[in-house]
Amino acid sequence: MDEVFKALADPSRRRLLDDLNQRGGQSLRELCAGLDMTRQSVSKHLAVLEEAGLVVTVWRGREKLHYVNAEPINAIADRWIARYDRHRARALADLKEALESEPMSDTEFVYRTYIRTTPERLWQALTDPAFTKRYWGVTFESDWKPGSPVVWETRGVRMADPEQVVLESEPFTRLAYTWHTITPEFARAHEMDEETLARWSAERRTKVTFELEQMGPTVKLTVIHDDFEPGSTMLAGVQEGWPHLLSSLKTLLETGDTLPETAG
Repeated sequence: MDEVFKALADPSRRRLLDDLNQRGGQSLRELCAGLDMTRQSVSKHLAVLEEAGLVVTVWRGREKLHYVNAEPINAIADRWIARYDRHRARALADLKEALESEPMSDTEFVYRTYIRTTPERLWQALTDPAFTKRYWGVTFESDWKPGSPVVWETRGVRMADPEQVVLESEPFTRLAYTWHTITPEFARAHEMDEETLARWSAERRTKVTFELEQMGPTVKLTVIHDDFEPGSTMLAGVQEGWPHLLSSLKTLLETGDTLPETAG
């Protein structure tokens, strides 16, 4: 936690977070153009934010893109806010709300967390139906080989589609697959109204990527959900769902239990 508080103490770093929250996926060049800081200063501030876990970087070809990562703020809020009165916790609560209020990018969602487990155990938790059903409420049917189908089942609804496939599979390191089809049966099971169903069904198929990296006694898990259309309505739902789902996954692997389900 010390690194997070140190990173947030500097107004220039808070300004960088504000800028990335408004538009995620910026390169160092883009960030320098929008801020009254030298390239060296921006680079140093970004290094501090990344070290604290508040910024996640993703390579796109030769470009290094930067995103706000709300996970450390969530952890601070969950661990500390209950111990202080509302006034003393307001700064953290406001920042947590700001980081989660709007999508950090028009076309993708990026989130990073650290889980005290092993890559093998985490891989199992991402692919084994016995695990995924506990923290996700979803079971998968797949051999997890590139090109193989991925069949989803949730709340009694089975979703199979030729375009639901494994895109990448490097056991214990990297897994990517296309997102499930939004079917009328899925919409009814999740009490989705007709207007939302129509909007989500009309959007192009997205994909999710999990990157696993051993970091001492923990595994760094980076989730990238992308290929959304600009202005996607589905992205807002994904941004709301992933943090709770990944927190539940982390809790399951570290404590053997899961978080309570949220409403909706």
